[in-house]
Amino acid sequence: MHTAQDQTTDRTTTSAATTGSTPRTIVSASIFRTGSRLPEVRWAAVALVLFLMGWALQLADAPQWCWWAAYLACYVTGGWGPARAGLRELADRRLDVDLLMIVAAVAAASIGQVFDGALLIVIFATSGALEVVVTQRTADSVTALLDLAPEQATLRTPDGTTRVVDCRDLGVGEHILVRPGERIGADGMVVEGRSEVDQQAVTGESIPVPRAVGDDVLSGTVNGTGALVVEVTRPASDSVIARIAALVAEASETKAPTQLFIEKVEQAYSFTVVVATLLVLVVPMALFDNTFDDALLRAIVFMIVASPCAVVLSTMPPLLASIANAGRHGVLVKSAAVMERVGRTTVVAFDKTGTLTEGRPQVVDVSAIDGRTPDEVLSLAATVEHPSEHPLGRAIVAAAAARGLEVGIVEGFRALPGRGVTGVVGDLRVTVERAVTDATGTVVGVTVNDREVGRIELVDRVRDEAVDAVRRIRDVTTGPVVLLTGDRRSVAAEVAAQTGIDAVHAELMPEDKVRAVRDTRGHVLVVGDGINDAPALVAADTGIAMGRHGSDLAVQTADAIIVRDDLTAVPALIGLSRLARRYVIANLCIAATVIVTLVTWDLIGTLPLPLAVAGHEGSTVLVALNGARLLRRSAWSGSRSAQSTKSDARSTKSDARSTGLGSQR
Repeated sequence: MHTAQDQTTDRTTTSAATTGSTPRTIVSASIFRTGSRLPEVRWAAVALVLFLMGWALQLADAPQWCWWAAYLACYVTGGWGPARAGLRELADRRLDVDLLMIVAAVAAASIGQVFDGALLIVIFATSGALEVVVTQRTADSVTALLDLAPEQATLRTPDGTTRVVDCRDLGVGEHILVRPGERIGADGMVVEGRSEVDQQAVTGESIPVPRAVGDDVLSGTVNGTGALVVEVTRPASDSVIARIAALVAEASETKAPTQLFIEKVEQAYSFTVVVATLLVLVVPMALFDNTFDDALLRAIVFMIVASPCAVVLSTMPPLLASIANAGRHGVLVKSAAVMERVGRTTVVAFDKTGTLTEGRPQVVDVSAIDGRTPDEVLSLAATVEHPSEHPLGRAIVAAAAARGLEVGIVEGFRALPGRGVTGVVGDLRVTVERAVTDATGTVVGVTVNDREVGRIELVDRVRDEAVDAVRRIRDVTTGPVVLLTGDRRSVAAEVAAQTGIDAVHAELMPEDKVRAVRDTRGHVLVVGDGINDAPALVAADTGIAMGRHGSDLAVQTADAIIVRDDLTAVPALIGLSRLARRYVIANLCIAATVIVTLVTWDLIGTLPLPLAVAGHEGSTVLVALNGARLLRRSAWSGSRSAQSTKSDARSTKSDARSTGLGSQR
């Protein structure tokens, strides 16, 4: 519908992301040139309202001038933007469907078929508006990084004094002081202090990790209860956050070739129809002595029957109906192009934390010794953890509340950076300290007056439906089901074993996830929830975000959103998309058959205008009604049971060996 120049990424800005800018300057430079075109969305809405008003007046037998006025106003509001775009293309010696639409609509109105022209205007204006909205949302999603990257940091000078500076001014080798609860202002290495750092937004790790002297920390991650002094090892322009912003922009830019291909098809179609219309007008007068009026009528009829209304509606109603159906079942698909693309999926890759797992630790076992009961151990631990904001502490408090246990009053509460918490309950000194972190979860020890009285085991639980979802995905795709995570390899392997996932890639940074996706053959669908997943969501052929607990960046960047975090919606959506594709193919066959038949009739005989309009509009209504069948609930339930043959399922292992994502375990 619109030129690729309007949607391509500003390469100069993208280049700046890696050479000397902060994340804020990268984003604020407006990497997509769509903001100036947002008024088209409003004009498309006005055109739709005017069209429906004119149609209602026409059906109500209102005076002709009333509904004609409404339709003509629809022409102006919905056709002004496409007309300008078409004329600009014409000035550059290019033809596109925008200009053809205007010519067809004016031709229809010139012979009294103003309804046909107005309908064509509305279809194209609405399609263009949707395209602008989706592109703008992709651009706006990058600005969510601004909430993650801090603007300022506390610089500590060699003489020990401190001052606040802009993060973009920090140089490699300088030291910054990071107080408890602050975001770290630069990628660096800890040179003083001990704490725990919440890295989930960047690496996907569900539990804060201990950080002491010699450990690396990342810009945008959140410091825990201890103070840290960090030596800057990368400038702001090369930080993890800056690289994520650049990766999102770069991945979005890779979609431009598809848009260029569509434009070439539009130009070829427009040129063919224009040339054919002129021939239909001139040849009868030159060779068959037809009068100008007869030749003009034949050419107008040709323009009407050759207009792409039925072809456009062949694609949109099935896809829009399937989008509506998916929405009723908790899946928001952002565009018809996405719905069509989902059905071509051959490989599905999952993030771990917050996607396959619930994204928060939960108490699964409490053991007691030294004469205590499990409830006493949990109650003491919850009392001490109650003031804490640590995820493990919140999980312990929640578990005690779920069991109806009393949470007492703690005095002298103190956080032990990187270790746990301690405090006095009554006359007892109670300490809750991390003891073991292994592949299955985390175990914390509870001591009373320096004697261990019990242990509490916490895990980030795998979602209940994960196993079923992986099994169904394996049935409807031909490639491996893959796990992409920034978490430890042992944890990832355990989750893969529980869910039946074929291939595991662990300890990945955001750019590693993008590289893994791009190295994969076939159509890749990525499911994730965090900011660290955003580049992979955009780099994939299709990105799906978890909506309930997903980050704003993941939700805004993804092509589709699972509102209820139900993983079984993924294979159901793939099946629904494939069903919609079958409807699209059937509709295109119907539309093409009618167009070819009517065009042939007009060229070799005399096609009456009423019959031309009836045939054209009849095919349009037919394909629209056929597509609307996908609104039925049975379409979604049928898609859930749609499975490939057993031979396809058996080929998963061999396909896993032939794709990049299936090469590691």
